[in-house]
Amino acid sequence: MGAMTTEASKALRYSAFTTGPDGGNPAGIVLDASGLDDSAMLAIAAEIGYSETAFVTRRDDAARRFQVRYFSPLAEVAFCGHATIALSVALAARLGAGDLLLDTPAGEIPVATTEDAEGAVLATLTSVPTRSRPATSGELDAALASLRWPAADLDPALPPHVAFGGNDHLVLAAASRERLADLDYDVDALTAVMRQHGWTTVNLVWRESPQRFHARNPFPVGGVVEDPATGAAAAALGGYLRALGLVTAPTTIAIRQGEDMGRPSDLLIDLSPDDDRTRVTGRAVRMG
Repeated sequence: MGAMTTEASKALRYSAFTTGPDGGNPAGIVLDASGLDDSAMLAIAAEIGYSETAFVTRRDDAARRFQVRYFSPLAEVAFCGHATIALSVALAARLGAGDLLLDTPAGEIPVATTEDAEGAVLATLTSVPTRSRPATSGELDAALASLRWPAADLDPALPPHVAFGGNDHLVLAAASRERLADLDYDVDALTAVMRQHGWTTVNLVWRESPQRFHARNPFPVGGVVEDPATGAAAAALGGYLRALGLVTAPTTIAIRQGEDMGRPSDLLIDLSPDDDRTRVTGRAVRMG
């Protein structure tokens, strides 16, 4: 492999939803992409090779408002939660903690950043309005076939849905932690199904308790076999749980992701029965 281009080498690298660089989901961050066109941003994202890179295409530091676009190695995506958390922590390191407003292709995303006693920054994004609907039998059958999962291994209490939190995600709940841990899917087949239906990831979850879920997120349409932390899918999961009538009071749910791929990640979502948005909270650390 040749030397990295100047643009890619200047990009910041943060890992989101972790307190250490060995966990979480890495994201590239380009703080000044005002002179880059679509093809240049896609090329930089592909060269960096992370599941997403965030590009700030317009910024107003005084107003703390930023226009952001997100690219995977293969395509632009409307919204990326882990890159939003990473970008927000990077901006707070330069501007100080406080409120930020991101203009994304999915809509406005407010982010609150706060600093703890040790100086670490915690970021909380508020998603666009979420929604969720039952998956059709055709969607479910095609997805299960490509995952090589029998329908009997799903949790009957948490039915398959397609949920939206800035992007569409198929949500499938495994009946056991062992089922979630055993992931060996047909990459080409799942990619085709996801492209056909416009899903950004498949959000595979197991409910340990009402306040704790484990998750895995295949992301082959972005050129990544699996995402170790997926803020957009966490936002969509909030909409899913509301649609099922499981949010009857303000609730905080912990999501553990990335454990089975050796990059443990911790996400928190805050939900309210009278608000169709999800608040997703996490930390991020500079890599390298």
